[in-house]
Amino acid sequence: MWWKTKNKKTVPPKDEVAKEVDVLYGLTAEMLGTDHMVLRAAKVDALTLLNSEDLGERILALSRIILLDPTIDKIPSQKEAISAIEYLKEQLAEEIAWQEAEENLNQLVADRMAQKQEEYYQEIKSQLLKEQNGPENTQTLQHLSQLEKMENISLAASPMELLRPKTLEQIIGQNEAVEALMARVASPYPQHVILYGPPGVGKTSAARLTLFAAKEMPNTPFGSEVPFVEVDGNTLRWDPREGTNPLLGSVHDPIYQGARRDLAESSIPEPKLGLVSDAHGGILFIDEIGEMDPYLLNKLLKVLEDKRVNFQSSYYDPADPNVPKYIKQLFEKGAPADFILIGATTRPPEEINPAIRSRCSEIYFSPLTPEQIKTIAKGAAQRLGVQYEDGAIEAIARYTIEGRKANSLLADAFGLALQKREEPVTITEENINHVARIARISPYIAPANDADYQIGRTFGLGVYGFMGSVLEIEALAVPATKQGKGSVRFNQTAGSMAKDAVFNGAAVIRLLTGLDLNNYDIHLNVVGGGNIDGPSAGLACTVALYSAITKQPCRQDVAITGEMSIQGRVKPVGGIPEKIYGARQGKMKTVILPEENKSHVPGDLTDIEVKPVSNIEEALAIVLKPAEKQN
Repeated sequence: MWWKTKNKKTVPPKDEVAKEVDVLYGLTAEMLGTDHMVLRAAKVDALTLLNSEDLGERILALSRIILLDPTIDKIPSQKEAISAIEYLKEQLAEEIAWQEAEENLNQLVADRMAQKQEEYYQEIKSQLLKEQNGPENTQTLQHLSQLEKMENISLAASPMELLRPKTLEQIIGQNEAVEALMARVASPYPQHVILYGPPGVGKTSAARLTLFAAKEMPNTPFGSEVPFVEVDGNTLRWDPREGTNPLLGSVHDPIYQGARRDLAESSIPEPKLGLVSDAHGGILFIDEIGEMDPYLLNKLLKVLEDKRVNFQSSYYDPADPNVPKYIKQLFEKGAPADFILIGATTRPPEEINPAIRSRCSEIYFSPLTPEQIKTIAKGAAQRLGVQYEDGAIEAIARYTIEGRKANSLLADAFGLALQKREEPVTITEENINHVARIARISPYIAPANDADYQIGRTFGLGVYGFMGSVLEIEALAVPATKQGKGSVRFNQTAGSMAKDAVFNGAAVIRLLTGLDLNNYDIHLNVVGGGNIDGPSAGLACTVALYSAITKQPCRQDVAITGEMSIQGRVKPVGGIPEKIYGARQGKMKTVILPEENKSHVPGDLTDIEVKPVSNIEEALAIVLKPAEKQN
């Protein structure tokens, strides 16, 4: 039986059953449509039954039409009619639901096809417009016109660009450093180099000009078109995600990091070359290399060894036939990165990564003297085409020890002199002083040599970075109120080395004179609160103490450096070139230094005398006022 008979206590009236059958006919005709219903009835041999007057035959006809089964031949009785009708309603409702779902799905498919068709139409239309008219439209042409107008507007060149050295000969005061740099770079076997020195002395210009000179020499591997790539180490930071790395290069994956559109659509990662590859065959200059991230610096060391950069990506599939050959080669062989590294830093060598130092030759650039600053300022004035007073050049040398700053002061004063609208334009000392005052620049003040000789006063030499400085040391010794109960005082800012210098000096003075410093109240002072963080002020402190105790005056044009042993020997110290520079800045005439340091003395000294000593007696013979000159 094709329906399930439900147990009913009473049989519904025939009229009620007939109404149910009419409702079912109406729903079927609404779902199928009258014509389609007639066609289906003919197919299942139900046309005769549809037109029958018998209620059971009409239900049979509906069952064959709804269930699409011509083999159904059971005619329900009046008692069974309601169950059969309920069953047919359920089947009809299910078919209506499926038909509704199918119509909705067909509508979605039709909408999506219409959308795709519109997109395809627009793409074809856009392509045809590009082929006919190109990529331009009114808006893009307007932007292009604005850019062209901007290109036609330009200001004069920057004065600093104009004043930058154009040849190696124009780099003042660095003859030895430039010669050493040329020997290491302009060679058949060029070396990596680190340049040390204070700011503004020409390190960057020397690196750039050395490559230009090397390209003209027949015995170097540098071609005429090799690059000079310059970058500041302060701007180089390590990205742990490796999504972007301007120095070494990076891989842009096809999903998040912007691979090229055609590659992204094919799920192909795109390697981007970095500065090390841009510098291939030439020079990579990293200014302030001491500021680089240590991890990134280690990565750079790997590139220096391999002369190649390797790329990796989880998106790369070597078996993908759609991967372009150049990308396949980058992933499988890496990118060439054979270059010469020149790093520059204002940090001392001990603060630079030992691994990079071991791979590089090291060259030191010297601080500039006042005379060299004057030479730079005069050359800058000549390139600017401006006249100057001698006092202006002297003023520049008072206010700075940097070549770059000297050019900047001159350029600013030139702009100030132009405001007077006088011909010829002349830079005066007042112009320089005015610029320095506005910029809050203080002059470098040398120690005051207000006497030829003075008791208990000497000058030591210190080093800060690459700069030497003169330390004024005072000693005062008076007999103690009680024998053997003397005291020793020194300014605390001088550090523990000042205390050691006093105790070592006490032993040496007792050795020389037989006097016991415990019988004196002694005060040692480093004027200005200078810190003695090394043993090199030992000799200067000992001489000052000796002068204070024996009341013998000391020369005031002598600067002293050297470690003092308790046996009276003068031991070697570091920073000799910088200390001699400091003495020259302090307008000293003579420098006393350890005998073992004489090989460290620069060879171009003409304005200062250097006297090596091996013991305290030799130093005292130079510094103390001769007996015949004492009253």
